Amino acid sequence: MLNISIVTISWNVKDYLAKCLDSLFAANLRLVNEQGDVVTNPDRDYPSVEMIVVDSASGDDTVAMIKASYPWVRLCESSENVGFVRGNNIGLAMARGETVMLLNPDTEIFPDTLTRLLEVLYSDDQYGIVGPHTLNSDGTHQSTRRRFPDVWTGLFESTWLEPMAPKPMMTRFRVTDKSNDGVYPVDWMQGSALLARREVYEQIGGLDDRYIMFAEEMDWCKRARETGWINVYVGDAKIIHHGGQSTAQVRARTHVHFQHSKLRYFRKFHGIWAALLLRIVLALNYLFQIFLESGKWLIGHKRPLRAERVADYWIVVQSLLWAGERLVMPEKH
Repeated sequence: MLNISIVTISWNVKDYLAKCLDSLFAANLRLVNEQGDVVTNPDRDYPSVEMIVVDSASGDDTVAMIKASYPWVRLCESSENVGFVRGNNIGLAMARGETVMLLNPDTEIFPDTLTRLLEVLYSDDQYGIVGPHTLNSDGTHQSTRRRFPDVWTGLFESTWLEPMAPKPMMTRFRVTDKSNDGVYPVDWMQGSALLARREVYEQIGGLDDRYIMFAEEMDWCKRARETGWINVYVGDAKIIHHGGQSTAQVRARTHVHFQHSKLRYFRKFHGIWAALLLRIVLALNYLFQIFLESGKWLIGHKRPLRAERVADYWIVVQSLLWAGERLVMPEKH
């Protein structure tokens, strides 16, 4: 039985993807190619893993690198940028394993990470999705475990208002009241690395492709929880996540996708009025930042940076103001 199907979406991150694939090859795994042949450790009792890379029309020779250096990878070449969510769903549809894993291309796994994640996942029949302890590039802790946000949290989290948020609220949301190295249920984990039972995927489906990027993993974990599964943070299984390597290429679009995904989540699970309130607060946040950045530009402080930020933030404001009709569209989940 094939234990794990790992799905990774690649877009112009060739060097990071190579590190990710090298870390998999170096781990104690039985790697399985597209024909089903075991190409590493065939006689050892290690987890069997197939690696699926969906390349979103990269322009940096990613495809050529995979074909030349990683023949065990199942490669799906797209002629267009299919986006993060749609790309993951393409990979999930290809998966043959008894578990499926979403793994960012700018990650590196530790040798025993997958074995430990599998061990925890199957230690309880109610465990549906597990996620590892994520580290930054320098080895420091990266916050990825979360509780589901309520509307009040949504008004503060990841906005310029967050420093003014009540501390207990953010402690609850970011689960900083729990050990980084512990193993315990959480509401959801960020999607740099998530391992799920195939039954979960078959029951709730893939990622909601109405998200472009961001919040899709929160939505996925929310749907799993609503159908009775428990999501678990595994603090003693570790990966490195270098973070934001694809999104850094498109700053303004990243802001737009992040905020619209946040709105979509709240519209879907908290209703139209919650999403409308959040839209207004977000628009005011960005308008105020435009005012501040414009003032700094006028006094001559780092003018290229200020002009760049004003342009980016204005794109977000326009997207928030012009997309209001989406809030009244019925959405099912």
